[in-house]
Amino acid sequence: MRVVTAVRLGAVRGYASQVPLKSLLNLRPPAPPQPPSPPPLPSSSSSSKSNNTTSSTAPQSTLPKPRLDYNRLLSDPAHTTLNALRRNVPLPPDHLAHLSRLRETQLLLLQKLSTIRGKQKEIGSLIRTGLGDVEETKRQAKKLKARVKDYESTLTETENELLDLGLTLPNFSHPSSPIGAEENAVTLETFGPELKEVDPNRDHVRFADQFDLLDTEASAIASGSSWPYLKGTLALLEQALINYALSIAIRNGFTPVVPPDVIKTDIAWRCGFQPRDSATNPSSQTYHIQSTNSDNTSPQLCLAGTSEIPLAGMFADRLLTQESLPRKVVGTGRAFRAEAGARGADTRGLYRVHQFTKVELFVVSAEDESESMMESIRAVQKEIAQGLGLSVRVLDMPTEELGASAQRKYDMEAFMPGRGKWGEITSTSNCTDYQSRRLNITYRPTPTAGATNESNGPMPFAHTLNGTAAAIPRLLVALLENGLQYEMKEGSKDVVYTGLDLPKALERFWVGGNEVGEGSKKGEIRWV
Repeated sequence: MRVVTAVRLGAVRGYASQVPLKSLLNLRPPAPPQPPSPPPLPSSSSSSKSNNTTSSTAPQSTLPKPRLDYNRLLSDPAHTTLNALRRNVPLPPDHLAHLSRLRETQLLLLQKLSTIRGKQKEIGSLIRTGLGDVEETKRQAKKLKARVKDYESTLTETENELLDLGLTLPNFSHPSSPIGAEENAVTLETFGPELKEVDPNRDHVRFADQFDLLDTEASAIASGSSWPYLKGTLALLEQALINYALSIAIRNGFTPVVPPDVIKTDIAWRCGFQPRDSATNPSSQTYHIQSTNSDNTSPQLCLAGTSEIPLAGMFADRLLTQESLPRKVVGTGRAFRAEAGARGADTRGLYRVHQFTKVELFVVSAEDESESMMESIRAVQKEIAQGLGLSVRVLDMPTEELGASAQRKYDMEAFMPGRGKWGEITSTSNCTDYQSRRLNITYRPTPTAGATNESNGPMPFAHTLNGTAAAIPRLLVALLENGLQYEMKEGSKDVVYTGLDLPKALERFWVGGNEVGEGSKKGEIRWV
């Protein structure tokens, strides 16, 4: 992925600051020095990177280059810099000054090229008509052609450096987003039954062990830690949750999609998907796939960290009509996270794993509809969680939790009494035009009555949104820890689990019997 190295940024700054703008009118400015070649990506996961970097060389792509809104980025440099710092993306103090100078250079070169091309047309007309000194006119035409070539080369170089610097900047945060770290999240609402008391006996791992629902020993041999086998009731419960979430999404107008779990790294990069475990452990969470072709012509591939990425890829390089918006799809796929093992106790059991099933909502909307669509996604998520009878709080997440692409993000957390704390079960992000500018998703506005030539200008970029309908392992933890039944052995502190209460809403999607476990270790499943 794109990593603008310190050497590369230094080269950009040198180029932007050392070349007087007036020199562009007469000669080609020198190219910035080239940094050493970066090391190749490992085959199983990407190299570690801090959260304020993107890749120095974009992945192989058949898509147009990202089209950033430089006018907005540079209209208030102080605000742009503060926005990045509030999102925990530290920038050099002169970052925006260099971006501004490169932008000025670009515009001057475009103006100069336009002037020279106009002169080329005039000289071409003189040559065709035979007026004046034809040989002298041809010599001027040859000089202009060489100058155009020089300016075009310099323009390409300038625009590449401009893009490199621009791509390090995150989306602008919503004015209502809380500022700061995770603890500054604002609770928007709570719903569901009263919280159960914190109870270590409600541990989902101990319950699963008694009824042989998880096989961590086999997974340690077959794949490693945090790649669990789900067995019996847990395997059936996963399928029931998938179909339950799909049924509600479809009822709310979402079209079901089964997306690929393997995606081009270029698409993931353009989505801004560089998930990191934490600010203090900024490791990559992406599994990269190594090509077996010796000619290196195959596209770079990775395992999708979320179905959001392939669902966004469905709309890449598309010109849509406003009448067809919003486009609402729901995808069921596997999510792969390489750094699942980096948060200690959270990795115990099912809460944080390397691979899990996820039902994902994705929307492409017109630019003036994305805020209302975000509330619509939140309503679908609430309907799903309410049907499961969970105790839930909805959080407006602070700026440091927004990642690169989100303008605003809501998290829903369910209380998990065995873990003794809240745990995220859904997330909703409004990415505005951050992804669409990188993926080239545009739309043709609906003509207004009596208007003419409305399609002559550039098409507006669509807005993209994503939200979790069901992150299966998290829901399994919440359902087990809230629904398990147990008794204390007489005269002992040992616990015997006797059964599991599951929400009535799942019963019509259930294909198993009404018992959990096998043989002598069985419990009753009750639908409540």
